[in-house]
Amino acid sequence: MIRINLLPHREQSKEAHRHRFQLLLAAAIFVAGVVVASSYLVLNSRIDHQQHRNQYLQDAIAQLDGQIKKIEGLKKERDELLARKQLVEQLQQGRNEATHIFDQLVRQTPDGVYLRDFRQTGRSFDLSGYALSGARVSNYMRTLAQSTTLDAPVLVEVKAAIVNNQRVSEFTLRLGMKGQEAAAPAPGKKGARP
Repeated sequence: MIRINLLPHREQSKEAHRHRFQLLLAAAIFVAGVVVASSYLVLNSRIDHQQHRNQYLQDAIAQLDGQIKKIEGLKKERDELLARKQLVEQLQQGRNEATHIFDQLVRQTPDGVYLRDFRQTGRSFDLSGYALSGARVSNYMRTLAQSTTLDAPVLVEVKAAIVNNQRVSEFTLRLGMKGQEAAAPAPGKKGARP
């Protein structure tokens, strides 16, 4: 016997195909949504992690900046202390200079030479005075040149003058100080100071 199918099998096949397509489409949309959501969550967690790392680095940088400022302050304080120390050392070294200079001037000034003015500018000196003759001025200059404290003098001016009705030579000399090692007398020599 011959069977004839009068049911709409093509329409059922199309309907089944449409139903499968809709299911596959819904599954694809669901999978895409899951992928997008998981990607979003992963990216957010990575961004949060990176922001935490950035914040940690910024905090560490701020802490290091504070330490650098402290170090700069300490360096400045150290430089100020070194400058003070150097000033104290210079004052300590120069403390006895005036005594040595005046001692040398007293020892080196011969009879017939009288000083009337003494001016110091830094490490150089200007001496003005009177001598009974020009030969005594040049003798005084030779004596000063042999000093352990003073450099050789330079004659700035010499002229004849009358003082107390006596004819004298008025002179001006310029001289400097020798270095510290030459200025300090040897311990065993006469004139050494403790």
